[in-house]
Amino acid sequence: MNIKQLTNNMIKTEQSLAVLPLRLIAGLLFTAHGAQKLFAWFGGYGLDGTGQWMESIGLTPGYLMALMAGSAEFFGGLLLIIGFMTRPTSFVLAITMIVAILTVHIDNGLFITNNGYEFGLSLLAITIALFIQGGGKYSIDEKVYQKLNQNNSSL
Repeated sequence: MNIKQLTNNMIKTEQSLAVLPLRLIAGLLFTAHGAQKLFAWFGGYGLDGTGQWMESIGLTPGYLMALMAGSAEFFGGLLLIIGFMTRPTSFVLAITMIVAILTVHIDNGLFITNNGYEFGLSLLAITIALFIQGGGKYSIDEKVYQKLNQNNSSL
């Protein structure tokens, strides 16, 4: 498989508006949670505080884990909002949610009122749907895919 085929497979998307609210809302949520971890915005603890907490629950080295999770969420959220590289971004965010569910929330049961995994599970479901569907209509992925294939058809 050449680089053009790989790129086409990553950015090909369904021509549906159904994923637009998923992208926008999940992107906003991920960006905000990442900003808490990276920059201490929105009541977060920043890299130092989040890193210390991650270290305390066994995710070591804590600072690096906070940097990785915060970056995946913040930058991944921004990429979802604009619909660029939606499939690979969704894959990374799905893994992030699986780690969060299994390391932080699973022992607390389902409900968020007990710090359970329902919110993480909801975000996991959204990222899986975006991985399957792609960025959809009004995404950068759609525009790039159309441009690549328009150029291919004129050769």
